[in-house]
Amino acid sequence: MSGTGNGAPDPGERAAQLAANLARVEQRIADACAAAGRSREDVTLIVVTKTYPASDVRLLAGLGVREVAENRDQEAAQKADETADLPLSRHFVGQLQTNKARSVVRYADHVHSVDRLRLVGALSSAATAAGRRIGCLVQVALDAGETAGAGGRGERGGVAPGAVPELADAIAAAPGLRLDGLMTVAPLAGAYAGQPRAAFDRLREISSRLRETHPAATMVSAGMSQDLDEAVAAGATHVRVGTAVLGVRPGLR
Repeated sequence: MSGTGNGAPDPGERAAQLAANLARVEQRIADACAAAGRSREDVTLIVVTKTYPASDVRLLAGLGVREVAENRDQEAAQKADETADLPLSRHFVGQLQTNKARSVVRYADHVHSVDRLRLVGALSSAATAAGRRIGCLVQVALDAGETAGAGGRGERGGVAPGAVPELADAIAAAPGLRLDGLMTVAPLAGAYAGQPRAAFDRLREISSRLRETHPAATMVSAGMSQDLDEAVAAGATHVRVGTAVLGVRPGLR
């Protein structure tokens, strides 16, 4: 019911697992905030529920989680339908094809992975048609070089820092969209490979510059299970945590 296959724990056991995992993650965030001289209220935990069932989303909501994320539209759409009664804010954090924009804007409140002008146009058209306003973050690829011409896009999506202003301006001007801020994933290649703190510090610099022209774009989405502590130290406002809450995912590529 609440597990991922044969031998899965019953809902009560699963709820206890999730509660214990959540408590550990909450303590990590609190400790990281204290070490950085930040208030715990400055950091929002987004639980990434990809590959886990809607029953886990329901259990997490019962434990007080209010922000959940997915990275594949088909799975996200189905789970959103199954948990539509829950008071959740839904984030889409995966690479997004333009032909999925219409589906994603139906359930997502925030899209963290905006990395090209064509996607801005597709999301704007879809959001306007749906009568919705979607919060968008520019995904910054710190493995793509500093300028738009130096590699252009990252291995896991995103644009080079030099391309952020143009994309941010396009989002801010697009009907149905709202520019919320920036997102990054600690890169596996390039100058910041193996240096998540340095990567997140660089994102903070880019965010500061962005807020000079777009002061409301205050979201800094950075840090996952393995590096959330460094992200909080570097000023992240939102951390995207999956494995540390839900457990190791089976069969991921």
